[in-house]
Amino acid sequence: MMIRHLTTICALLAGVAAAADSSTTVVCVPGECIQGTSNITIGSILSADGQDTPLHLLPGTYDEDTSPQLLHDMLTSSSASLSPSDGFENSSSLNALPLKLAVAPGFSAYSKSLYSGTASYHELPSSPSNSSNSTSISAKAVTLASNVWVAVSSGSSNRIVLWESVPDIAQLPTGNNGNWSLLDMQSSRCSPACSSNGLCTSSGTCACAEGFTGSSCEQCEDDHFGLSCTKCPDGCEDCDDGISGTGLCLSVSIPNDPTECNCLNGACGSDGSCSCLPGWTKGDNGTECAGCADGYFMSTTGECKVCFAGCDKCADDTGSCLSCKSGFTQDSADKTKCKAPTQTDSAGTTCPEGSFNDGGSCKVCDDACDTCTGGTSNDCASCKSGTYFLDGSCVSAGSDGVCEGTTLIADNNKGECDTCGSKCSSCEIDNFDVASTVDKAVCKGCIPGHFLSDGKCVSSCPDGSFIDPADNMTCTACDSSCGSCAGSSTTCLTCTNNRLATVDGDCVTSCPDNTFSSSGKCVTCHPDCETCSGSAFNQCSSCPPGRPVLSNGRCLPTCSQTQYYDATSSSCQSCDSSCSSCSGPGSNECLACSSSTQVLRDGSCEAANCKDDSKVISGLGVCLDTLVTVTPTSTGSGSTPTVTGIDSPTIISTKDKLEWWQILLMALGCAFIFMCVLMLWRRHARKQRAKRTAAFASAKKLDHRGGWRDRLVRFGERFFGHEKKRSPYDAETGEAYRMRRFAETESARNEKEMESLLEAYERPRPSHDLNRLSGPSLYSAITGKARSAPEPKQPVRDEPALRSRFSGSSYGGSSSMYTAEFGAARAESEAEEYAARYKPQLAASPPLPGNYWLHAEHTGATGSSGVSKNPFRR
Repeated sequence: MMIRHLTTICALLAGVAAAADSSTTVVCVPGECIQGTSNITIGSILSADGQDTPLHLLPGTYDEDTSPQLLHDMLTSSSASLSPSDGFENSSSLNALPLKLAVAPGFSAYSKSLYSGTASYHELPSSPSNSSNSTSISAKAVTLASNVWVAVSSGSSNRIVLWESVPDIAQLPTGNNGNWSLLDMQSSRCSPACSSNGLCTSSGTCACAEGFTGSSCEQCEDDHFGLSCTKCPDGCEDCDDGISGTGLCLSVSIPNDPTECNCLNGACGSDGSCSCLPGWTKGDNGTECAGCADGYFMSTTGECKVCFAGCDKCADDTGSCLSCKSGFTQDSADKTKCKAPTQTDSAGTTCPEGSFNDGGSCKVCDDACDTCTGGTSNDCASCKSGTYFLDGSCVSAGSDGVCEGTTLIADNNKGECDTCGSKCSSCEIDNFDVASTVDKAVCKGCIPGHFLSDGKCVSSCPDGSFIDPADNMTCTACDSSCGSCAGSSTTCLTCTNNRLATVDGDCVTSCPDNTFSSSGKCVTCHPDCETCSGSAFNQCSSCPPGRPVLSNGRCLPTCSQTQYYDATSSSCQSCDSSCSSCSGPGSNECLACSSSTQVLRDGSCEAANCKDDSKVISGLGVCLDTLVTVTPTSTGSGSTPTVTGIDSPTIISTKDKLEWWQILLMALGCAFIFMCVLMLWRRHARKQRAKRTAAFASAKKLDHRGGWRDRLVRFGERFFGHEKKRSPYDAETGEAYRMRRFAETESARNEKEMESLLEAYERPRPSHDLNRLSGPSLYSAITGKARSAPEPKQPVRDEPALRSRFSGSSYGGSSSMYTAEFGAARAESEAEEYAARYKPQLAASPPLPGNYWLHAEHTGATGSSGVSKNPFRR
């Protein structure tokens, strides 16, 4: 212990010696600045125009109220700028306060103690590293970002987890010299914690390694398998995937899969079209290659087989011919066949077999034909032995029974080339000859999606066999030790004889380490676990060294901040009360202190004893005066001269902002004053209205205020709840009021009747509206024709005709009388002017009368009564 104290004293003396070579500086934390010499490199340098001495800011939060005055002035200066050290680049802007000066997510390592020397920043990774190699670091002091922990080791077994900054690595418990291997670094924000293939980021989410997924990165993505979540092989349709999967291909991808283009017996082309096997065509239900083409019929086994030669169309199941080719007739003995027409010469003689009628004479058939209907090879009715009928021609077959130039098989019984069968794209007959039967044919190829097993095409390989990866088409038998296999005959998925199949495909009697038995297989544990009871990441039974903490079935990399991992009990135990984090149970095994008045010395938390009312810097675990050396003056007395403003409290001249409740009270007060003013104004208005009412009542003699007796009676009425008795009007006053109202009503009625009477006697006035019908049409008067427009509904009232001394004249003096009484006549219209201009000419030479003319009738002279007999004068 004495040696450790001597080492500490030497380190401090070395720091003082180094500080002596340093220039004078001012080091600040929020609320305090000290001038002296220091060689720290943590934090940021604050400078501004007009300030000769820059300020070295340590981590913390700086706002407008931060003291001292010099610090406040420089923070709020428009020319202020920051020069951050390594790891503090995210706090390089002074655009707005508060300034949160802190190391970026990760940690910074310093080559010298007390956060001095060269700084080396290690960023918190954004994703897990695939490399298992650790990073070597050399540090004498470290500062960590908040909510970040770092796992380091100085040996094979000395693993510690740092949660807080360490100003001097030498003060940690025994065995830590700063030459570390960085094992892990993560944020502590994630809950639940990430798995071993995830990394907790500063945002509180797990970033997964490639191939992993899940909220904690605990499982593999689709088509990935194994502890590393490797991608399944290419061309594999169904892979044994998952974190405990083997990655074996259980089914292969199918190129030109018929199901993609609705094709039943064929293959899909690159353009999506369906190419059918021979004999197949589109079915009645719309499915491609689901029905038999013309010349073929559907057999009872579901295969399209060729009809006999000479038959164009035959029935399903039986193959009976429904229609024969031109000239052929159905064989009465065998309905499946059609007989060729008999060939005769001009004399009616039947041509021999192998000849045909050509212009009345028999000629030899083509060499390929046995019988024919013409001279070409396409006119064969039947073929010679060893050749087979195909679309009217005869072709040969090879030693495998395949018709030349086709994939069809030779049928010796039919003498034709026939199909291989359903789903079979090619077939053969071993050692084929004229005695071979078609039932000996075996498939050699299948349409996509079907596999070759025992000479037939099947949709999947039977149990005990696997798809041979050499051609991805042939079903091959598994080894006898395997119940099922994949990839090869010896890679077992299940085993026989009660043995267990391992991940590698072997058959064993007991499962190896890091696996567990399930359904006849040895299933691999989750990569977080050393041993397990299931494949999930929360089913661990024991943990690996990199994640030693077993908690609720999970293996975690570390305990909580106030705990340490006890290897003896394989559990987390609480630290000593003086420690905020620790590496063991003792009070001398602290990694950081829980009290803000203590600092770490030799693994123990002791009183800081900071000088000059200084305090332990939060998050750094060291006194401010420890980082800054205040040296004596050259005279040997006093201390280094201070910079103006570093010990003055901050004075802010800005006005205090109103709180929300103050604004609310002011608004309510204004509203109350407004309501009071409104009520006073209304009261004043009511008083003014009462005065005007009283004056009116006084003028009308309606106000009969009583004396003190009336007021006493009214008080009693109000007290006992009686309504006020209305005093009746004075009889004289009421009678006068009624008479005045009656006179006003009669006067109004008389005026209305007089107006109606005068209007009835008014003379009609000429209308100035050209659209108004005011009298008989001038056109009718001149031409004698009725006008097409409607006549006025209300006859125009004319003046009564005056007595005339002329007996029968229709030209009286009414016009002159009207002119004399009412002045000059109105201006004539254009029609009247026209009539006046042409009327004398018509009188001089009247036109011949037509049937529409009016004929004058003598009405007789004026009678003795003095009234004209002219109806137009009445």
